[in-house]
Amino acid sequence: MKIAMIGTGYVGLVSGVCFSDFGHEVVCVDKDATKIAKLRDGKVPIFEPGLEALMARNVAAGRLSFTLDLAEAMRGADAVFIAVGTPTRRGDGHADLTYVMAAAEEIAHALDHYAVVVTKSTVPIGTNRKVAETIRAANPAADFDVASNPEFLREGAAIDDFMRPDRVVVGVETERAKKIMADIYRPLFLRDFPVVYTGLESAEMIKYAANAFLATKITFINEIAALCERVGADIKAVSKGMGLDGRIGNKFLHAGPGYGGSCFPKDTKALARMGQDHASPIQIVESVIKVNDEIKRRMIEKIEDLCEGSCRDKVIAVLGVTFKPNTDDMRDAPALTIVPALVGAGAKVRVVDPEGRREGEHLLPGVRWMEDAYSAAEGASVLVILTEWNEFRALDLQRLARGMADARMADLRNVYAPADARAAGFTHYVGVGR
Repeated sequence: MKIAMIGTGYVGLVSGVCFSDFGHEVVCVDKDATKIAKLRDGKVPIFEPGLEALMARNVAAGRLSFTLDLAEAMRGADAVFIAVGTPTRRGDGHADLTYVMAAAEEIAHALDHYAVVVTKSTVPIGTNRKVAETIRAANPAADFDVASNPEFLREGAAIDDFMRPDRVVVGVETERAKKIMADIYRPLFLRDFPVVYTGLESAEMIKYAANAFLATKITFINEIAALCERVGADIKAVSKGMGLDGRIGNKFLHAGPGYGGSCFPKDTKALARMGQDHASPIQIVESVIKVNDEIKRRMIEKIEDLCEGSCRDKVIAVLGVTFKPNTDDMRDAPALTIVPALVGAGAKVRVVDPEGRREGEHLLPGVRWMEDAYSAAEGASVLVILTEWNEFRALDLQRLARGMADARMADLRNVYAPADARAAGFTHYVGVGR
């Protein structure tokens, strides 16, 4: 099959590279000339384990290329994927469809043969029908179908998620479109990964409902963690006891500083707005959004308590600022709320992150970037673990404690056992739900 992938952001680039590894011919399109030039030079603009090598392999095989020219990319394409950003719209919380509709307009003008126009971006219910209307209005003679094919990629594990998915969701309305989508995903079908075919609206809803449920699960365990702190229970034991129930499962039951990233914050807001607009409010999701914001403020209070009420002139070492490990993504990361609050309170904040500095330098003004945890902790009053990168999971706690002016730890990911931290010389340890 030949595929045109519009957008070389996280979703578009990972999807395009993986489709080419299936054996399809993929042309990725973007309006950003600098990004396209870098991709042609073999440089990946995002950090995703394994992506650069996989991209290089398929470029070398002649299956993957990059262009600024949409018409060129669409020439002879069986499917055209829209994988552009849908950020939260300012003012009302809805997903901003500006880029999606602009892509639909351009597709309409370049469409000179039958193709399936597939929305890969996360879009509100009814968007695929609007895409079809936009194409028909711009090119009444266009021969096409639309399909909804939401992504379920976890940053840091995206390639494995694409190649070994829990499921593939495809919203289609014609057998012709279904046949093309089946051919595109045939390598997965042959390996018995489930492909769910459904209507357009159901496919769109599945994506929002799945993300909202996971965000709810995270927020639920964080609320239970707060109660654990009051009653003397340990959230690690509680999470394990809950997660062993097959009806619940152990994933997303890790207490911490709240969810962030490119999906959960914007998708929960968009779903809540859709519910309000259709007079069917989703009060659970509305509460999740509110509580997640409160959780971040609660983390700030934990650090302030370790500073005995005032962070002014205290040196605070922060380990990790990306919203999760194995990514350079800073979007809606808890660090973007917590770190500026510490800086604003007069703290001297030092930051370490294996991949977050490129984005973080302009997002976190007023901090000092360090090369490793030990140099960051030297002379510090408080050590904060904010992102659970592997290199922060096996630190020499005694060395850290010895180098600090006042050995206090705010372990906001519950990486270390409180007893181990105290035995290593930390006079104060604060976790989440412990």
